[in-house]
Amino acid sequence: MQNELVQQGIELMLYGMGTVLTFLVLLIIATTAMSSLLQRFAKPEPIASASPAPKAAGNDEHLIAVISAAIHKYRSRHKK
Repeated sequence: MQNELVQQGIELMLYGMGTVLTFLVLLIIATTAMSSLLQRFAKPEPIASASPAPKAAGNDEHLIAVISAAIHKYRSRHKK
């Protein structure tokens, strides 16, 4: 009786592992097929320029002044 239970447990384990393995293989095949279809039919997106557009020099000076004021205020509130 003990041997029958162990044998049934092993069979059930093998069926379960086989089911999971089959599902994962089918999932990989489906994902690969969808990926190849998308690469074949999807239009490539245009690549954005690597360098940002130049900004006016006046804005930089104002931005530096604002950031400096914010740093000064933060440091004055959080002195140790």
